[in-house]
Amino acid sequence: MLSAFTQLFRNWWIVAVRGVLAIVFGILTLIWPDTTKIALVLLFGTFAMVDGLSAVAASIALAPHFRRWWALLLEGLTGVVIGLLTFSWPNVTGLILLYFIAAWAVITGIFEIVAAIEFRNVVSREWAMILGGILSVLLGVLLFAFPSAGAVSIVWLIGLYAIAFGIMELIIAFHLRGLLRSIEKVGVIA
Repeated sequence: MLSAFTQLFRNWWIVAVRGVLAIVFGILTLIWPDTTKIALVLLFGTFAMVDGLSAVAASIALAPHFRRWWALLLEGLTGVVIGLLTFSWPNVTGLILLYFIAAWAVITGIFEIVAAIEFRNVVSREWAMILGGILSVLLGVLLFAFPSAGAVSIVWLIGLYAIAFGIMELIIAFHLRGLLRSIEKVGVIA
């Protein structure tokens, strides 16, 4: 049973990269809340694209070992599609960008929760994945519900969410790394 999870443990760094990217995106968003719309579009597009590609890579690596690997794949593809849409439409209106971000947050949040359920027997800190998924869904719902809130308020909300989500991803990543080291130490995997 354990050998089926070694790929997940070995790819802990992909989860860490996603976490670091989310934190960097969140910090940049908080540092520059009054940036021009085009800068926000490019910043979000880059984050969604790289995060999506990381999730796709992880899902492909995990496919032979997990039944619900497709949840991570769909999460990644959503990020790639939203990233491509923002890049191909850089003059998007603020409201449309807000809806892109809201849709991305809801969809990725749902798939993050599904992935946490799949990994619950392996990763004892699946609560971090579930909390990250809930935060994503909550952000999306808030953005859909209050699209007319002030632009700076929305940017701050997105920035704080990204930092919290990144922290959850880092908690999971370092837990996976610890599991990998533990099973390597006892000689279960090489």
